[in-house]
Amino acid sequence: MPILYIVATPIGNLEDITLRALRILKETGLIAAEDTRKTKRLLAAYHIDTPLTSYHEYNKKSKLGYLLNCLRGKDIALVSEAGMPGLSDPGYELIVAAAQQGIPVVPIPGPSSVLTALVVSGLPPGQFVYLGFLPRRRGERRGLLESIAAEPRTIIAFESPHRLLATLADLREVLGDRKIAICRELTKRHEEVFRGEVSAAIKHFGQPRGEFTLVIEGKTGVMKTGLTSEIKEELRQLRRQGVNAKEAISLLSSKKELAKNELYRAWLQIGREDERS
Repeated sequence: MPILYIVATPIGNLEDITLRALRILKETGLIAAEDTRKTKRLLAAYHIDTPLTSYHEYNKKSKLGYLLNCLRGKDIALVSEAGMPGLSDPGYELIVAAAQQGIPVVPIPGPSSVLTALVVSGLPPGQFVYLGFLPRRRGERRGLLESIAAEPRTIIAFESPHRLLATLADLREVLGDRKIAICRELTKRHEEVFRGEVSAAIKHFGQPRGEFTLVIEGKTGVMKTGLTSEIKEELRQLRRQGVNAKEAISLLSSKKELAKNELYRAWLQIGREDERS
């Protein structure tokens, strides 16, 4: 019976392809590629002439029937632009449809920017949460960050260069000035791994270029700066002076580099205490 192979390809350096992946790409009857131009360069480097067909975000539904029909008579290798297909890349729908029809689905493991970034980050790798690409819209992005503010596991996400600084600003405001590793252009000529705090990363990446993987410290037991009695007293004084919650929290968040959600909870607690007194 024909097989659908899920083939991991290099995330940058073409030498990272596995011997098994090369054999499968040579022997399979068709390669379904997210970016045929990039896949052609990979195939040319290893003198592989297997036929290609495009399979990407914009045609994954219309192409599904065609690929399933092809699988009746020949093996297909599914490859993404880089890394493992189906992980923030097209492939999920085809994998599910093939499995439902009883077609064997065989993974060919290899490079992954998620795991590569995690192990080089210097942050705890034992457990992690993968968010994929962060939402483009600021409100949706901040909402997602707020939903994982208490997450203790290491957090991994992808971001584009033109949204990197806006995302870092949201990270500092919502999650606080946590430790972060920013991996740029992994395995490529201009590979860079920045390790530090979010505020330092904002200063470091003045003109972001390349592909970015963010590895963010999970919520620790105690915040770095901490909601000290002095900070709570500042909140109390601002409240008594008539400053509204949004202004007070924004002021102290920037001044003390604290997460806004922590300050807001303290603001509500102070309000309840004042009502009882």
